[in-house]
Amino acid sequence: MSENTIEDRLVWLLKCFELNASVFQVGPLLNPASFSANNDLSYIHILRRGKLLVKNSGKPEQLLDEPSIFFYMNSENSRLIPQEDVDIICASFTFGAGLKNPLIQALPEMILLKHNETPSLTASLNFLFKEAEEDHCGRQAILDRQIEIVIIQLLRDLMDENRLQIGLLAGLAEPRLAKAINAMHAKPAENWSLEELAKAAGMSRARFATKFRDTVGITPGNYLTEWRIGIAQSLLVRGKSIDLVADSVGYSSASAFSRVFTAHLGASPSEWRKQYLLKT
Repeated sequence: MSENTIEDRLVWLLKCFELNASVFQVGPLLNPASFSANNDLSYIHILRRGKLLVKNSGKPEQLLDEPSIFFYMNSENSRLIPQEDVDIICASFTFGAGLKNPLIQALPEMILLKHNETPSLTASLNFLFKEAEEDHCGRQAILDRQIEIVIIQLLRDLMDENRLQIGLLAGLAEPRLAKAINAMHAKPAENWSLEELAKAAGMSRARFATKFRDTVGITPGNYLTEWRIGIAQSLLVRGKSIDLVADSVGYSSASAFSRVFTAHLGASPSEWRKQYLLKT
């Protein structure tokens, strides 16, 4: 398998942070629809035809008049106002909701792509539209799963086409940095040094450190800590013991892990888990 395939770059994100989608709008949009930033949901909208006015809080409004995909990985107040014959599919989704997912944290508030800019998604979108038009058993489940496929393909497209200049996907789009990021993703408990990560990337220590910071937006060491915290959260919500979690993400003791966790999230692992479970 090529080292630049989607499995190599996204597999650990998809394993560690669960993607779940739910389609709630299919077909004509006759009235304005509002979406809140306070519900911990992300949204994807696929405009099949028509004219649609999109308003995001604090941003200039946008009039979409050709088939488009736009999605919000970070929660944001938004409003969709149909202007003319709008046919649209809308879905909410979570991708490790409430967890420190480095992908969500690094993406812009809204990403907008025209259908003709994403030919790799044509087959999936056609399947989605066909299923939406028909009324077969299992329709909702198929729509939900197909939207998840579209989201994964969108993430792949953002990397393959180098659409983002900074953040995790920008790092994964750079073949040398991707090798180091994959290494951290695959083995978060490893005692990674800057020299070892630079070697994995096939770069000098100084060049790697600068390139990583400029591309991903943070230092390799800080990224590794962020990744470990996200993995730790994922394990905690699955009921794993703090001792096991600490060992799984590379800390020599539960107390050392708890200090880092608390410094980043403002709550100890046990306190954070209680708060998370109360919200879900």
